[in-house]
Amino acid sequence: MAISVKDVQHIASLACVDLNETEQERFAKQFNSILEYFKELDGLNTEGVEPTYHVIGLNNVFREDDAYEPLPQEEALKNAPRHEKGYFKGPRIV
Repeated sequence: MAISVKDVQHIASLACVDLNETEQERFAKQFNSILEYFKELDGLNTEGVEPTYHVIGLNNVFREDDAYEPLPQEEALKNAPRHEKGYFKGPRIV
């Protein structure tokens, strides 16, 4: 399936992006180049290759959910740039 200029126009309108004719033709050419590359990948022999979901092999990085004694209020507020009556004070939003 090749991507036509009309397809690019449709995608651009869905994305609310204005493209001139030169850009539409360039993107159609680039999309088709990408699709050609995927066709090359489809032709590779992957027999016996384990599927991978992460290229760097991430593992679960969560820590144990252990309960600790909370910081005393004065200790928690000591580095806060602004605090008032025992609470952190943030900038006014509205």
